[in-house]
Amino acid sequence: MIRRVVRQSKFRHVFGQAVKNDQCYDDIRVSRVTWDSAFCAVNPKFVAIIVEASGGGAFLVLPLQKTGRIDKAYPTVCGHTGPVLDIDWCPHNDHVIASGSEDCTVMVWQIPENGLTAPLSEPVVVLEGHSKRVGIVMWHPTARNVLLSAGCDNLIIIWNVGTGEALINLEDMHPDVIFNVCWSRNGSLICTACKDKKVRVIDPRKGKIIAEKDKAHEGARPMRAIFLADGNIFTTGFSRMSERQLALWNPKNMEEPISVHEMDPSNGVLLPFYDPDTNVVYLCGKGDSSIRYFEITDEAPYVHYLNTFSSKEPQRGMGYMPKRGLDVNKCEIARFYKLHERKCEPIIMTVPRKSDLFQDDLYPDTAGPDPALEAEEWFDGKNGEPILISLKHGYVPGKNRDLKVVKKNVLDNKAPKKVEEPAIPQKPASPQDLVTLQDRRIAKLEDQVAKEV
Repeated sequence: MIRRVVRQSKFRHVFGQAVKNDQCYDDIRVSRVTWDSAFCAVNPKFVAIIVEASGGGAFLVLPLQKTGRIDKAYPTVCGHTGPVLDIDWCPHNDHVIASGSEDCTVMVWQIPENGLTAPLSEPVVVLEGHSKRVGIVMWHPTARNVLLSAGCDNLIIIWNVGTGEALINLEDMHPDVIFNVCWSRNGSLICTACKDKKVRVIDPRKGKIIAEKDKAHEGARPMRAIFLADGNIFTTGFSRMSERQLALWNPKNMEEPISVHEMDPSNGVLLPFYDPDTNVVYLCGKGDSSIRYFEITDEAPYVHYLNTFSSKEPQRGMGYMPKRGLDVNKCEIARFYKLHERKCEPIIMTVPRKSDLFQDDLYPDTAGPDPALEAEEWFDGKNGEPILISLKHGYVPGKNRDLKVVKKNVLDNKAPKKVEEPAIPQKPASPQDLVTLQDRRIAKLEDQVAKEV
């Protein structure tokens, strides 16, 4: 007789709950564009949602406390000429957000302190380098002003936003559409999932693929791949029988996965959201009405199912709050912003505890808003681990610096040429120039004759 032992975990009793209706964001026309993006991005100050827009692309930026019905005339960020496909908040400045669009551009925006009072159509900088629509934008986790973008031209560009320059172009690495890109914890590597069914680990500064796995998931539908804190890679995809799968890989040996799990036959793409402090992965399926969470450990089977939060309405997108935006007094370990047809609904994940004291085991030090490196240092080859902060007394936002873009002029390094007007140009531009030149010569000769007489 085998006696089953329930595995001990402090996250085994995670409890998910949707907030009351008056704390939701209502009457929002969520974008209908056919792209497997989260359509939502949140930070401790704002929630941004990609919305329907006529004649271009737009997204809403709402202060977290502005709940209830959102007026149709509420100002949007509306500088793109095509639908917005992806947005991402800067981890080092809660007022800076990047957006990628079908108009082939990436734009970076500075949001006013208290949110928008008028439509924002002038970005801080426009980054042009893609020839097809830009479906992925992602900020570097530890270096200031470093932004990655990936487009349907199968090209990955890494920008120095502070100068508006494209400093790294990763071409000829992906023969088909890139489904997603993820930075490693210190931002020294990236991993990608591609339509050719390969997962690649790339050193962007050397421009080299250092590991890859063909047919990480054999199904034809989109995959996702993310880095974990220990350097392993977590992927979601579909089996040959179109069942949803998740898998864990060691990038040093990607011949066989560390672990593979079959989930269900649903066809919604699984979007993974990862908490590096607690090693918990939350899976949100496009079109699903549930959020599943798993704990990654060093013990077999390595990926441990914890629980599922279910609701009635299917989700069209999802935003995930950074750890520093959570309420530690309520033992909140995750917060999601679930997009419905015309609504954004916050969902709170808590671990019930009787004590009112700060729970050290739930809240290890987490990544703060200060960058470890400047952009120039990272491009020069330096790496920096995230600068951690304690949440014991809650997160107190500091003063954000305005994003300043100093575009370099290619003429700055060249000395200006001394321009001298020749008496007789060697190649006159036109007959009129010849006549003018002859008149000058005649006048000069007449002056000389007059002086001699």
